Amino acid sequence: MAAENSKQFWKRSAKLPGSFIKERSKANTVPLKSKKASSFHEFARNTSDAWDIGDDEEEDFSSPSFQTLNSKVALATAAQVLENHSKLRVKPERSQSTTSDVPAGYKVTKSSSDAQLSRNSSDACLRNPLHKQQSLPLRPIIPLVARISDQNASGAPPMTVREKTRLEKFRQLLSSHNTDLDELRKCSWPGVPREVRPVTWRLLSGYLPANMERRKLTLQRKREEYFGFIEQYYDSRNEEHHQDTYRQIHIDIPRTNPLIPLFQQPLVQEIFERILFIWAIRHPASGYVQGINDLVTPFFVVFLSEYVEEDVENFDVTNLSQDVLRSIEADSFWCMSKLLDGIQDNYTFAQPGIQKKVKALEELVSRIDEQVHGHFRRYEVEYLQFAFRWMNNLLMRELPLRCTIRLWDTYQAEPEGFSHFHLYVCAAFLVKWRKEILDEEDFQGLLMLLQNLPTIHWGNEEIGLLLAEAYRLKYMFADAPNHYRR
Repeated sequence: MAAENSKQFWKRSAKLPGSFIKERSKANTVPLKSKKASSFHEFARNTSDAWDIGDDEEEDFSSPSFQTLNSKVALATAAQVLENHSKLRVKPERSQSTTSDVPAGYKVTKSSSDAQLSRNSSDACLRNPLHKQQSLPLRPIIPLVARISDQNASGAPPMTVREKTRLEKFRQLLSSHNTDLDELRKCSWPGVPREVRPVTWRLLSGYLPANMERRKLTLQRKREEYFGFIEQYYDSRNEEHHQDTYRQIHIDIPRTNPLIPLFQQPLVQEIFERILFIWAIRHPASGYVQGINDLVTPFFVVFLSEYVEEDVENFDVTNLSQDVLRSIEADSFWCMSKLLDGIQDNYTFAQPGIQKKVKALEELVSRIDEQVHGHFRRYEVEYLQFAFRWMNNLLMRELPLRCTIRLWDTYQAEPEGFSHFHLYVCAAFLVKWRKEILDEEDFQGLLMLLQNLPTIHWGNEEIGLLLAEAYRLKYMFADAPNHYRR
C-alpha cells in the first residue's frame, strides 16, 4: 500500500516535489529536432525523473502555499536527520562485535587488507571530530588509492611470530658470505618484508652480486657510472635530435601517480627526468615510450623507504642529503634498466612484444573461460582495447602502487616474471572479474568496466590470491602449448 501511495505521489508531483501542478499547454512542448540521436541524447530521452528541466524557472517560489508546505517538509526532514544522527553516535560502541551480530543491511569487510585500510580511515574520523574541523591537517590527506603501504607506518600492527620468523630468515640469507639466490627467490615469492626489500630487490634484479664482499664496491662503481652518463649526455636534451624525447618525458612525468604528493615534488620529477632521458638515449632501438615512466616509481619508492621510516607518500625528499638522493636515483636507474632488458621488445617499433602477449592472452582466456571470451566476441570487444595497457604498464594503472610493489616481489622471484609470468597474472586478473564482465551487456559498458576496475581497496591478501591463481594457470598451460588451441 505504501508503494502505491508513493507512486501516486510522484505521478501527482511530476514537477518539483511539494509544489502545486500547473497546466502546461501542448504548444509549449519542444518537439525533438531529429529522430536520429546520439547515444547520450537517447539516454537522456529515455530516462524519466521526478525533476523536470525548467521547473525552477516556472515555479512561483514566493507563493505562500509553497513556503508553508516546504517549511513543514523541512522541519520534518530535519527532525528525522537529528534522530538518525543520534542513533549513529551509539554505533561505535558496538563496532567490536563479531560479524555474526551485524544486520543484513550492513557492509562486512571482505579481507584483512580491506579491514586494515578501512580501520585507519574510520579511526581518524571518530577521534575528536570537532578538533579535526577546527584545525588544518599537518599534512595532506592521501586518498586510499594513493596509499603506498597496507597501513601507515605510524599505525602498523605488531609483527606476528610468522612474520618475525620470515624476516629473520631473510636477514640470515642476506648476511651470508655468498647469498643463495635460489633460496632468496623461494623466500621472496610470497612477498618480501619491508625492512629488507631494498637489498633483496637489488640482488634479485641482478644489480648487486651475491658475494657480500663485492657489494660495496659494485654499488660505488655503478653509481659513479650513472652520474658519468649524466655529465656526458644530459646536456644534450636541448639538442634538436633529442628535443622530442625530452619534451615527451617532461610532459609525462607530472602525470605519474598524480594523487601521491611524493611524485609531485619538483626534485623528484627532476630525478625521474634524468633517469628516463639517460635510459632513452642509451637504448636507441626503442627510445622513450609512454608507460616507461610508470616503471620507475616502484623502485624509487622501495629504495627511498630504506632511509624513511614514516609514510613515504608524504615524505619531503629535500630532508635527505644529496648523497642519499644520488644513491636512490642511480639504484632506481640500474634496476629499471635490468627490468626493461627483459621486455624491451614491448617498446621497440610497433611494440611487437605487446602485440604477441595480447594475442597469447586472448588464446589463454578462450581456453580457461570460454563464456567470458564469447561475451567479448558477442559485443565486439577486442583484447587489444584493454589489455594493451596491462602489458605496456605491467598492470600499474589497474592496481594501487602498494599492490604493484607486492606484485613485483613475486615477479623478481619468478623466472621471466615481468615477461612470461605476467601473462598468467593478466589472465587471472581478467577472469577474477567474470561476474562483473558478464553483467555488462554493451560495448561501452564493458570497456568502461575494464578500464576502471574497482581495486582501490586491494592489499597483500588480494594480490596473494591473484598470484596463486596465476601460478595455477602457468602450471597447467606453460608447458602444454596444445592447451592454447581449440
